[in-house]
Amino acid sequence: MSSTRHSNVYRWSILASSIAISAISSNSWVYAVQDIPTAASQNTVIEVPPVIRPVRPQFSTSSAIQTEDIARPSPDLTQAVTSDQVEIVNPAADSIVDIPAITVIVRFPTTADIQLQVNGEAVANDLIGRTESNATTGLITQTWYGVSLAKGSNIVSIVRSSDGIILQSTVVEVRGAPVEMTLRSRNSQIPADGRSTTTLQGRLIDNQGNVSNWDAIVTLESTDGEFVGVDYAPDQPGFQVEVQNGRFTAELQSSLESHVVQLQATTNGLEAFNQVQFITPKRPSIATGIVDLRWGARGTNFHSSLRDFLPPDGDNGDRLDLDASLFTMGRVGEWLLTGAFNSDRPLNEDCRGETALFRQSSGSCNNLYPVYGDDSTMDVTTPSTDRLFLRLERTSPVEGATADYAMWGDFNTEEFSNPSQLFTSTSRQLHGFKFNYNLGALAITGLYGDNVEGFQRDTIAPDGTSGLYFLSRRLVIPGSEQVYIETEEVDRPGTVISRERLFRNTDYDIDYDRGTLLFEDPVLQTSVDNFAEVLVNRIVVTYQYEGEETDTNILAGRLQYNFNRDLGTESWLGTSYLREDQGNRNFELYGVDAQISLGESSRLIAEYAHSESDFDLSGPISGSAYRVELDGNFGEWLNGRAYWRSTDAGFSNAATSSFVPGQTRYGAQANVKVGPDTTLRAQFDHEDNKGIAPRPIVNLEDLLTPGSTPVPGSLVDNSLTTYSVGLAQRLGDSNLEFDWIHRDRTDRTQPGVFNSSSDQLRTRLTTQLTNTLTLRAQNELNLSSDSDPLYPSRTFLGLDWEFLPGMNLGLGQIFYGEEGFSDRDSYTIINLSGEHAFNNNTKVRGRFSSIDGQQLGGAIGVEHGFNLAPGLRLDLGYERTFNSIFGGTAAGTQFSQPFAVGTGGSSLGTVNGSTYTVGLSYTDNPDLQASARFEHRNSSQGSNTLVNASVVGRLTPAISALFNYQLNRAANQRISNIGTTSNLKLGLAYRDPNDDRLNALLRYEHRINPGTLPTNALFGRSIDTSEHLFSAEALYAPNWQWEFYGKYAFRHSQTKINLSADVGGDFKSNNSLHLAQLRAIYRFDYRWDISAEARWFGGLG
Repeated sequence: MSSTRHSNVYRWSILASSIAISAISSNSWVYAVQDIPTAASQNTVIEVPPVIRPVRPQFSTSSAIQTEDIARPSPDLTQAVTSDQVEIVNPAADSIVDIPAITVIVRFPTTADIQLQVNGEAVANDLIGRTESNATTGLITQTWYGVSLAKGSNIVSIVRSSDGIILQSTVVEVRGAPVEMTLRSRNSQIPADGRSTTTLQGRLIDNQGNVSNWDAIVTLESTDGEFVGVDYAPDQPGFQVEVQNGRFTAELQSSLESHVVQLQATTNGLEAFNQVQFITPKRPSIATGIVDLRWGARGTNFHSSLRDFLPPDGDNGDRLDLDASLFTMGRVGEWLLTGAFNSDRPLNEDCRGETALFRQSSGSCNNLYPVYGDDSTMDVTTPSTDRLFLRLERTSPVEGATADYAMWGDFNTEEFSNPSQLFTSTSRQLHGFKFNYNLGALAITGLYGDNVEGFQRDTIAPDGTSGLYFLSRRLVIPGSEQVYIETEEVDRPGTVISRERLFRNTDYDIDYDRGTLLFEDPVLQTSVDNFAEVLVNRIVVTYQYEGEETDTNILAGRLQYNFNRDLGTESWLGTSYLREDQGNRNFELYGVDAQISLGESSRLIAEYAHSESDFDLSGPISGSAYRVELDGNFGEWLNGRAYWRSTDAGFSNAATSSFVPGQTRYGAQANVKVGPDTTLRAQFDHEDNKGIAPRPIVNLEDLLTPGSTPVPGSLVDNSLTTYSVGLAQRLGDSNLEFDWIHRDRTDRTQPGVFNSSSDQLRTRLTTQLTNTLTLRAQNELNLSSDSDPLYPSRTFLGLDWEFLPGMNLGLGQIFYGEEGFSDRDSYTIINLSGEHAFNNNTKVRGRFSSIDGQQLGGAIGVEHGFNLAPGLRLDLGYERTFNSIFGGTAAGTQFSQPFAVGTGGSSLGTVNGSTYTVGLSYTDNPDLQASARFEHRNSSQGSNTLVNASVVGRLTPAISALFNYQLNRAANQRISNIGTTSNLKLGLAYRDPNDDRLNALLRYEHRINPGTLPTNALFGRSIDTSEHLFSAEALYAPNWQWEFYGKYAFRHSQTKINLSADVGGDFKSNNSLHLAQLRAIYRFDYRWDISAEARWFGGLG
């Protein structure tokens, strides 16, 4: 037996006594079927009836079916059929399908009079493609092809035609577009041993809760650990994986730190979060160390540091030296003990003699040439700026809690920067003692940091390039810096929209001696949010610097009671205290904070903080800060937010997000959905600014002694209250909105200029004329006799054209009323915004606004990249920012200045200019990679050019090469008269993998103005310096007993001070330094050896 299925088509058939061949033709396919019935056949296949003689077995009233060999009686439809006699063979119960069309197969008695329905609608009999009858069982199996379904849930039912009673039914789900994403870890806990991995699994979910079989690219990020495997888009931030059929997986490798790691997955506007805990590993115990006993002259200790080889006091007398170093790691019961000790030097000291927090200085001995021949990596497990590191830790027995530990060494302060903490938050990197212990729901944390020296906070306005950006202080403590990019509203300082932490080597490089930052990518001045509002970017840096006081310390503690530790519904109540002693500068901060989750989509945050400071210039100052925020969804019909945030003018905290002292903001907003297309909304906002605004930092004294707090400037005392009530109604393809707005503005410093109380009626209509053309109309009509000078009556008419997917061009006209500061009746507006990717290599992005040809603000840009050859890629970029943004805000006047210290970031303005970038990279050969980038910035305050080129890899199997060139200059505002800084590095390494008896290194470096500071130009003269550095070294070991080592280094430096002729003209100085070293070692056996070494220093200048 065989069967034929088809859509509604015409069929011609010829039936023979032994062989029947039928052919079916349609526009899309052809079927040929051969059927061989016999007299003994018990099954009869009846195809869709021919055009001439319809055959409807389940509905037929014919007395007989005439064929040459088959004759059977018509079914008797007078007998009642029960539900247990009818079976839905396909689809199965609760099926999920990808496309909205299925095949339905039903088995029922020949006497049944039934009808197929989907969601209560009858299915046309034309879709019946196959009918099979069984004479023995008296059953008919009938198939419908291409039965249409709706999106989401569908009910497929078989009903009795006579009375409509449902005999059988089943539910079929049709997968839709993804509206949600899930992320989970196969293991909730993995050992923090740097090797263990866990599999992350994610799914795209439609609005019915089913897996949506869509393909996409997901970006994964974690607060710790490393993703292993192939990054689908290595040039993009984060780790990218490909989604196939709605599912994706990734592997996360643990780090060496025991804590809870937060996970995030993002794609096309969807986000998913989860967490995994790196637990204390059960390591086998290990202990290793060395003891060095030496008797001899101090100046002959060639195995020690250079400062011991040439003692500063000139004392080369004999002495007895006993040095020891130790490392151990092992279990003590359920605890893991890690310890290290070195009696001769700090544990973080590198080959250059530099000591940095967490050993993050640029003096790594392995950053030029890898010392391993495989993919091995090196991790610092015992970071400490002194000679001792100890850590005793365990995985807390409390589920979901952080690790219990006590330690001495370098540490972060993550326990003091919870989401509920803004004014009491502290984000620092310190050295000293710290402990954390979980006693049930109570977490206890304490810390003590020694020798914290000076602490500084700088806010810098970027110029659109990568740098150089000068900090306000020099001699930064290596590893103590924390760099953020903050985004805030352009006209409301203190309202931070986003805050992103950047990391050294990945996002930026820093020169600790000069105090300069150089970013890996350009830092834009402005950005635009989803509502087309202009935002400004700020570089915020906190760091320690070498101060005059040495007897400094910091003491802090925190108690946190956790009501709930479940992800997404965390709730707690905490209190914290911090005291910092910097000699002549003291600071104290304490407060209480709480986060209460009200379900999965709502939460309440409350915080109180109080600070007391006694700085060298400002004297004793104290103040308090308050914050209460409630936001979320309260049912399906209401969502809203209520907030209250207030800071006294004397409150300060430099180790948290930006805020404006003396500013108070409170308000509420609510959206009530009263119908499927109707929403009521209301909003109230009040802002007070009272205090002293910062004065700009522009003169020489400010740059030489910037201080740690803003210099007081002008008085600020104003307030703004805004009410609004509105209605949003959707009418087909149109949106109609009405809002009544009341503004009450008071400026007590200039009452005659800004004081006003006004009412406005805002009407907005948005309608989609075509798929790419949208009409926008808006009218703002003042209803009161008194009007707000910043918000006069106006009418707007405009068109938005999406000329490319994601790119919008807007043309509009504004007609103004007679109120306000405007002296013109109308303005023409052109807007370009959005982002479009032509393909994987070309992207256009833009933000532009122009009124009557006057460029107001924004940026436009083009990023284009294409492959010139396999692995060779060219990238082009352009961005322009229009008009400088300076003037008055509610928080005070904004100025052009190189940086703002402390909490004075509200005084920074924005400078107009254009930025061009060109980049070329080659990555096809794993043994040779190269890149080059050119950036140029041109603005009203001058120009800035950056060049970066690098090559690293193997020229031959035995020769490796390294080349790097950097050219840049100051990017801060008002710093334009200092020289350009450049650095050229060239290195060659020789090691034959087949014969490694000879190893050699060659290095050349040329520096121009490596130490130029902004103060050089402010003194009225320029200082130009130039340095050449050359070194060559070789190691030769003809056999296992003999080893010969030699090194020669040469440095030549030149300094030129440009002076006027009346004081003697230019001054020049030259200096040269030579170093030669020879060493020979002979090993008697594997335990004993003898060595001889000679060193020579020489100089001229």
